[in-house]
Amino acid sequence: MKKVVAIGGGEISKFETLKIDEEIVKLTGKDNPKALFIPTASGEAEGYCETFDLVYGKTLGCKTDVLFLIKDNLDSSQIEDKILWADLIYVGGGNTKMMMEIWRSKGVDKMLMDAYQRGTVLSGLSAGAICWFKYGFSDSLRFQSGETWNYIKVEGLGLFNAILCPHLDEENRREYFEKFIINFDGIGIGLENGCAIEIIEDTFRIIKSFENAQAYLFKGIKDRVFVKEIRNDHYIPFKLLIDND
Repeated sequence: MKKVVAIGGGEISKFETLKIDEEIVKLTGKDNPKALFIPTASGEAEGYCETFDLVYGKTLGCKTDVLFLIKDNLDSSQIEDKILWADLIYVGGGNTKMMMEIWRSKGVDKMLMDAYQRGTVLSGLSAGAICWFKYGFSDSLRFQSGETWNYIKVEGLGLFNAILCPHLDEENRREYFEKFIINFDGIGIGLENGCAIEIIEDTFRIIKSFENAQAYLFKGIKDRVFVKEIRNDHYIPFKLLIDND
């Protein structure tokens, strides 16, 4: 069974996403699942890896490991072995554009798509949420352009035909996303911090760690933006979201 949980944001180190993290672990169907952390987007920050082990290892009872694609010179079979080992994969936040470039250069994109087909639980926050969708609305240029940067469209793995915007309630992100969507041919999904979309096979629901966190559907129609809150906390067909007119 194919399973993805994409988290809009929240500080994992402060246990702000713990309710969602618990659901991710539960989806494996195992008491002590094997959890693989992929911290590429953060430049493989050491503290981030320690936080993942604190939350998924010490708190939620997983056996944890980390896939280092920058620090370690792993060959294709070594990378694949780590991905095959995992019951769940969690992708950390950071620079989505850089992460996708590194993944594609090492074939990790194809390995993760294979893991999806096998039923490995795929998850992540921010960049780690964007990556499962066809596109992401990303602040990747923030990491290389200093004070002057713009949001960009980054191509993800394309498991779902939509563009995802995480951190919808931060800064002026929603305003910029609405302007972008006017000329975008397709639907947008916006997730606030503490909110996630859980997609199981061809159904989905919204799960939250903050009670007031929201998810929204965006679509450009004749130079205007249609916005609708996505409220369902029970599973409904994902097709209803994608085909929304």
